[in-house]
Amino acid sequence: MSSISFIGLGGMAHAIAARAVASGHSVELIGRDPVKAKGLAAELGAGATAGTFGTIPVGDIVVLAVPYASAVPVVAQYGDALAGKVIIDITNTFNADATALVTPDGTSGAQELAKAAPASAHVVKAFNTVFGHVLVQERLLDVLFAGDDAQAKEAVSAFIESLGLRPLDIGGLEMARWLEAVGPLLMGLARNGAGTFDVALSFDFPG
Repeated sequence: MSSISFIGLGGMAHAIAARAVASGHSVELIGRDPVKAKGLAAELGAGATAGTFGTIPVGDIVVLAVPYASAVPVVAQYGDALAGKVIIDITNTFNADATALVTPDGTSGAQELAKAAPASAHVVKAFNTVFGHVLVQERLLDVLFAGDDAQAKEAVSAFIESLGLRPLDIGGLEMARWLEAVGPLLMGLARNGAGTFDVALSFDFPG
């Protein structure tokens, strides 16, 4: 099993970290509020520890679980502390009412993060197409991911699978903009056609 670091202490970090601990991974929880980090680590139990914000994360995989508005500044602040790391970007880039994306046409939040990260780090977009409250349920879910580095994608795919989830590769990091566009789609479905936020994307491969 691997050591996974989480920068951010919100609902998505909690949901993924809980599945990671249950799957036997060592988890490091990092946030600007050390008391909250220690509290979440204690809640998750054995296998979870609290790290120090701004220092080199323990994990080879670092899950960036902060709001998109904070994501690039956090990566820039960490700088070379993220060198050689696989960074999983789980951020959603939609606006306040989830009707549009805040990123410019032709790019994505994940690509902006990749520009801010050290050259030896590799950003993989994943998990943003699954609601956190659905992730904590013991269900087989599909997790779409995109990235440019083959080894980084292999590591992320193996991590996703270890959580009891199905990893689905959709291509290079240029595809991250379409993953980010799924956010408003899911919000619209939950508010309208489904009438519930207990929804998830699922794919069927006939034959």
